[in-house]
Amino acid sequence: MKITIESTDNIVTLVTDSGTVPARLWEGSTDNGIPVHCFVTGIAVPNDADHSQFERELQERRAPSADVAAIPMRLIL
Repeated sequence: MKITIESTDNIVTLVTDSGTVPARLWEGSTDNGIPVHCFVTGIAVPNDADHSQFERELQERRAPSADVAAIPMRLIL
């Protein structure tokens, strides 16, 4: 399965057995058009790659859809 996701400006706190961790909410869809949302706690580019374009694009964020905006700011996993 492949998904395409876009960064939103929502940050949530995930609560786990080990403590809490912030996660940015991303949303998108599968190749077949099924809507998805993701809680991204980290993302990286290989050290030998040019980070400049990636960092510029990572700053582009949009407001989440109404469904995703309704997700509580604190989630217990």
